[in-house]
Amino acid sequence: MLTYLSRILYVVTGKKIELLIMAFVFFAVSLLDTVGIGLIGPFMGLATSPNTVVQNNFLNSFYTQLGFTSPYQFIAFIGFLIVLIFCLKSFLNFQMQAYVFRFSFSQWGKLVERLIQAYLAADYTFHLQRNTSAILQTILVETGHFANAVLIPILISTSNVAVLSFLLILLAWTSPVCTAAVLGTILITYFISNSFKGKMSLWNQESNIAQKQIIQVVNHSMGGIKESKVIGCESYFEDQISGLAKTYATSMSSSLVFGNLPRILIEVFLITFLIGFTSLFLISGQNPQRLIPVLSIFAVASIRMLPAASALLGAVTTVRSYSYVVDKLYFDLKEVEDKQYGANLGASKFGIDGSKKGWQESQQAMVFSDQVVLQEVSYSYPNSASLATQNISLMVKKGEAIALIGKSGAGKTTLVDIILGLLCPQSGDIKVDGISIYDDLRQWQNLIGYIPQSIFLMDDTIERNIAFGVPDDQINSQRLQKAIAAAQISQLMAELPEGIKTQVGERGVRLSGGQRQRIGIARALYHEREILVLDEATAALDNETEQLVNDAIKSLSGQKTLIIIAHRLSTVEHCDRIYLMKQGRIDKEGSYAEVVLGESPVT
Repeated sequence: MLTYLSRILYVVTGKKIELLIMAFVFFAVSLLDTVGIGLIGPFMGLATSPNTVVQNNFLNSFYTQLGFTSPYQFIAFIGFLIVLIFCLKSFLNFQMQAYVFRFSFSQWGKLVERLIQAYLAADYTFHLQRNTSAILQTILVETGHFANAVLIPILISTSNVAVLSFLLILLAWTSPVCTAAVLGTILITYFISNSFKGKMSLWNQESNIAQKQIIQVVNHSMGGIKESKVIGCESYFEDQISGLAKTYATSMSSSLVFGNLPRILIEVFLITFLIGFTSLFLISGQNPQRLIPVLSIFAVASIRMLPAASALLGAVTTVRSYSYVVDKLYFDLKEVEDKQYGANLGASKFGIDGSKKGWQESQQAMVFSDQVVLQEVSYSYPNSASLATQNISLMVKKGEAIALIGKSGAGKTTLVDIILGLLCPQSGDIKVDGISIYDDLRQWQNLIGYIPQSIFLMDDTIERNIAFGVPDDQINSQRLQKAIAAAQISQLMAELPEGIKTQVGERGVRLSGGQRQRIGIARALYHEREILVLDEATAALDNETEQLVNDAIKSLSGQKTLIIIAHRLSTVEHCDRIYLMKQGRIDKEGSYAEVVLGESPVT
């Protein structure tokens, strides 16, 4: 239990002192609640026996000092005070509940922000091992479960524990028999509810898995909508969703039904005791007037204890059944934050300052005036026994264009990921003008523009896709137009009715492949990156479109430093130097004629 609570406190973001303040408020409101209920019994006793006001020395002193002329007036005054206490208690209780909900949902917002920061800062290998649907579910669904099914029940349970404790003390002072009955009822209900904890946890996990798989199926079906329609496999996805929806519905309904079990059991047991206790009291021939104060306190206390006890037991069951959510959030945050991927990244080898910076402040790049050198770079993926790249050494001078060629699996993409700073080599170094890029990886990455085979486009305007990640009020129009012209899409912008404000659709579905690639080039140029890395940038294009993209790339020769990966050798004819890779090594290097055509080097 302590481990579980420590994990919850780790996930909770912000000042933990707020939890102590809430605990104090819970205590004060519960005490006020108990005082109000405790006065009900004496009030009912006075109402049935008004002469007690005069006969009791303590009450008589107040009665005389306040100047009342009739015991009934004094009793009415006491009743008015009790009403005031309950009104004050109700107001404070309302404020307390409001604060709990505001705190819990502000925690939800902070947790979503903390997770997205953690996932975005996580090492690239973290994302290679994670499914996007699982990350989406954690951010969108599990955070909601944490707020609604863990945090809120725990906070409200703290209040309910205080209420039950004070009321049980009051009942023990009024009637030990009633206290024993209430305790027995709570314990019996707890043991019955506890017997279902395994099933509750299983049902919630089943619904969680079903929900994650539903997100995956929706992603697959909508992401490949063209293929789905052409192949005619809509029913395949429909059947998957249908089965998963049934699993989710069955699991969630079972969990919610048994979640209400404590309230039902407590209600049955308390009503049974109340009627049984009253019947036995009357059968034994005792004075009914003695029963009125006890039953009054018991009845009012039961009205307050019934929801408190049932909510407490229900919360215990719910929090236990959602323990997997706490574990998932805890381990995800721990994995990222403990490895200094997030806020503490500045202390790592990468040299990135973990402090939160504005967009403009984070754009400072390394000074690059001469050359980039890779020195004996080797890398092995996690849990892999073999090296993906082995002792790679190469050099590219400013303004040059080099190409990496080779068969699939030769290590080209891994090498590019190392150059991009996404993977950190186990040995070797990359230096710019003699300075290691790992002294400040962010500044190195600010030198690089990346143009992959499949350009990621947001479902947004062409303008925002080119100025990717830049706030609207900071988009530079001159740079935008310059990048559009250099990427040779000025004519396209002129032909579109809305120009740069044109919506491209999800993943750029409203544009052709060549148009998407040139927008990718424009993006790299807009950000004024000195080094452009093109990873199979024309591999998926037809010959005519490839020629247009190649023309855009060739126009950059001499202006930008180019690192090109290509299968189509025609793409790299203009490169100054070619590196042929085999099994993670540089097998051959030289000019296009020497490496591709096999000509002997000119001496």
